[in-house]
Amino acid sequence: MAFDPLYLYMVLPALVFTIFAQAKVSGSFNKYSKMRTSRGVTGVEAAHEILRRAGLDNVRVERVSGRLTDHFDPRSNVIRLSDAVYSAATVAAVGVAAHEAGHAIQYAKDYAPIKLRSAILPVTSFGSKLALPLVLFGFAFNMTGLINLAILLFAAVVVFQIITLPVEFNASSRAVNALKETMLLTPDEIPASRKVLTAAAMTYVGALALSLVQLLRFIIIAKGRR
Repeated sequence: MAFDPLYLYMVLPALVFTIFAQAKVSGSFNKYSKMRTSRGVTGVEAAHEILRRAGLDNVRVERVSGRLTDHFDPRSNVIRLSDAVYSAATVAAVGVAAHEAGHAIQYAKDYAPIKLRSAILPVTSFGSKLALPLVLFGFAFNMTGLINLAILLFAAVVVFQIITLPVEFNASSRAVNALKETMLLTPDEIPASRKVLTAAAMTYVGALALSLVQLLRFIIIAKGRR
């Protein structure tokens, strides 16, 4: 499979944006991790309070190792907060914790995009691992059918990432609204928390851009084989 300079021109802007987004979220989190909450609220306390107000006392909150490894696990109904969020009384920590609580609320309220994302997750996990090997194998042995299969599998990955965008932005919107309603953060602290969440959401935009370029590359390869 020969190198195509056009692919470099397509992938470079997406790659630069992704690197910028990752640096932005890291920088924003570091910056606002130094801003302590006026009311002394920690990440775990914020998550518990938002869940309580939403009537989700059945959702547990646990600590998980790592940095920015925070997530909601719908299978075990657990919010896992990283060390820098769980017990930290900072604007960044409270924002991240509120965001994960937002995901728990999405599931509880049957928010359609997150249900759809969960439904296609098995296919995307399968497709993300096999798409490139199938393209290479199909190219090497002149099997266009394998390349077409890879395109379908990777298209599912792209669809998953497209659905992820409204899921993440909605969770952040729920988080900001919850922080306002609960008054866990002061009005002066809300914009800082929003900046952390917005920066994090941009990493998903970057990932989608890279995947779209890769999908286009697969399609170009398939057409070339024909």
